Amino acid sequence: MARRRRPRRPGALTELPPLRILSQIAALQALFYLAAAALMLFSALVAGTPFSAGLVLGWEPVRGDTTQGWMMALLWVLDGGVFMALAIVYIVVRSKLVLDFALTLHLIHLLTVTLYTGSIPRHAFWWAAMAASSALCVALGMWGCRHRELRPIAFGGLGGGNGGGAGGNNAAGGGGNGEGSSSHPGGGADGAEGDEEQGFSRGRGRGRGRDGAGEYEMVKMNGDAAP
Repeated sequence: MARRRRPRRPGALTELPPLRILSQIAALQALFYLAAAALMLFSALVAGTPFSAGLVLGWEPVRGDTTQGWMMALLWVLDGGVFMALAIVYIVVRSKLVLDFALTLHLIHLLTVTLYTGSIPRHAFWWAAMAASSALCVALGMWGCRHRELRPIAFGGLGGGNGGGAGGNNAAGGGGNGEGSSSHPGGGADGAEGDEEQGFSRGRGRGRGRDGAGEYEMVKMNGDAAP
């Protein structure tokens, strides 16, 4: 007798398979370095300095004792904090994964810089810039993802309006021809089914009219005189 397979346990591996996670990390990392290269190239052209790969993959240009170093730090914060937050909102989408992807992005950059330069970054200003970039990326990314997750969703707005208009036209056409509801024995049931298909149902008791206003009747009070 063949053994029955156990159903997959719900969790992160079923919702986000490893291949999808790796592809998202690769896409974010590629966008990170593309945006950094564009920003560094623009700053080099404006400042009139030569462009090199060390501006993107090195840590020496980011320093706090020169104006150029402050500019490099600002560009890294703009790249990793703002641009990558937007990328995470559109690629990752889920707010509870923003922290993991943001920290992974900057950790991979740290490893890349260390391998390229052959040493761990020694400028405290570089570490401060990366910390500010990470914090800004997490804050903006979580805000953007939660904003997308909490957007209202409309269900059947156009269908209900069309159904109501069609019902009104049918009622007007029946009244103009002088035909009442009694000429169609099944008209009530058909109308109820049509209402349920359009997303609302008729009232089946006192105070549950279709328009929500209800039905009322006059009741004799004890203090009222008999007519």
